[in-house]
Amino acid sequence: MQLSLQNFSSLMEGMASAVQGAASSLVDLTVGSVLRAILEANASVALWLQWLIVEVLAGTRLATSSGVDCDSFGADFGFMRLPAVAASGQVTFSRFSATGAAMVPVGASVATTGNSQSFIVVGDASNAAYNAATGGYVIMAGVSAVNATVVANTAGTSGNVLPGMISLISAAMPGIDTVTNENILTGGVDAESDVAFKARFGNYLGSLSRATNVAIGAAIDAIQQGLSYSVTENYNQASAVQMGHFVVTVDDGTGSPPVTLLQTVQQAVNAIRPVGTSFAVQGPVVVLANVSVTLATATGANHAAAITAVAAAFESYIASLPIGAALSYTKLAQLAYEASSAVVNLSGLALNNGTTDLVPPLFGVVRGGVMTVS
Repeated sequence: MQLSLQNFSSLMEGMASAVQGAASSLVDLTVGSVLRAILEANASVALWLQWLIVEVLAGTRLATSSGVDCDSFGADFGFMRLPAVAASGQVTFSRFSATGAAMVPVGASVATTGNSQSFIVVGDASNAAYNAATGGYVIMAGVSAVNATVVANTAGTSGNVLPGMISLISAAMPGIDTVTNENILTGGVDAESDVAFKARFGNYLGSLSRATNVAIGAAIDAIQQGLSYSVTENYNQASAVQMGHFVVTVDDGTGSPPVTLLQTVQQAVNAIRPVGTSFAVQGPVVVLANVSVTLATATGANHAAAITAVAAAFESYIASLPIGAALSYTKLAQLAYEASSAVVNLSGLALNNGTTDLVPPLFGVVRGGVMTVS
């Protein structure tokens, strides 16, 4: 339906013409006249009614809806907006005296300088210092520091803080004096935008009742934001040809997605897979990217700040690479120059001790290794 919108002037002209056409003599519509005031009042009401109509029309179509109208439209189809994802990463707790044992308890809170973003310590079974029985990370006597996993209290990109930003311990910990993050925290994603919601809704409708790559992708996309995946047909996990079998490789940006996520993907894919086929869901084969470079900065520039900015740019870019994507050697130089205006030249730029692109194998993904920026 195409609505022909009118402004105040056109409404007044139309009403004035109608009144004059119905009168047998000339009517007074000069400024200040009673009849003109009545027509102006009616035109104002008509503008308001026109606005209400436009709002109703906008809210009845997904293409013109926004915010909660998008959510209510999708809800009629069982389609929901993906929530924000909390950032996570490693922080280092240190102490000045290492004479006795100490512990960083799960649930402890740390924050950035200025207390603008807070993080909670969570358990990590892959960390040798974590003790599930005691509920924390143990620092043995003679050891001055321990790494612990934290998750942002507030989900979203605001949790993707740069190295060195976390410096506050919210509550006293016996035997623990300082905290910092040596690397950028990653994985924080804002709630799905209206644009992304509408695009995914189209893919969702297009995948219904179809056992295709698009359907599998739509099922994975509906689990959470920040996932990358690949679907490899007619191969098994050993990279051998197996007709009728496909492998779904999923990553959440860490290179090591949790078992619970892989199980969720398994269930989602199983619900729409073609009958008579078999499949497997796995995490990616991680290829570490070790980058080294020496920066030349402008006279008087803050060299340390440039190092931090360039290292953060490298880490952020590499963490965003999807499964199967190659890491371009020359892209690293571009990132270095774009990260800080203080950088005037580069020397010794090496990617895994070489100067060629890093291409992952089948089921592979490139993730950040050792970053040496000086």
